[in-house]
Amino acid sequence: MEYSDEERVTNIFKINIVTLYYLPLSNMYSLTKKYTIMENSSAGLSQIQTILKFTYGLVPIVAGADKFTNLLTNWSDYLNPAVAAMLPFSAATFMLIVGVIEIIAGLLVFIDAQKGAYLVSAWLVLIALTLISSGKYLDVAVRDIVMAIGAYSLAEISKIVKTRKHQ
Repeated sequence: MEYSDEERVTNIFKINIVTLYYLPLSNMYSLTKKYTIMENSSAGLSQIQTILKFTYGLVPIVAGADKFTNLLTNWSDYLNPAVAAMLPFSAATFMLIVGVIEIIAGLLVFIDAQKGAYLVSAWLVLIALTLISSGKYLDVAVRDIVMAIGAYSLAEISKIVKTRKHQ
């Protein structure tokens, strides 16, 4: 079937009109769908962040407070003897200082989750390294490394959540 030049132009015009009409609708649906998915993933990340924030905020506060009571354990037992020998004060005094630092780190997680979680992560790695270097409590060292990874994850999730809030 042969089309005249006029019919060809008319058909092209009709196709473009239909394309212009339907294309924005399909793009709008796609954008709406992408926004809904992003909104849902942001809500999911916020929930995960909240759970991790309570975990890595409360645990250091409780552990730090327990340095003053030794109800959970005798914290001085975990101190590397080589480190204890270098201290200008008793192991018990050192543990009180550690307790204050842990309480501050836990509070910082609640104030600024990203910064606090980086601090808690680094603190847990340092604890694990001192335990490994002492050759004792290696199971606790492994647990602290795993917890450090979780705290680091909280810091990274907090960075994403903060970025999405500012978009």
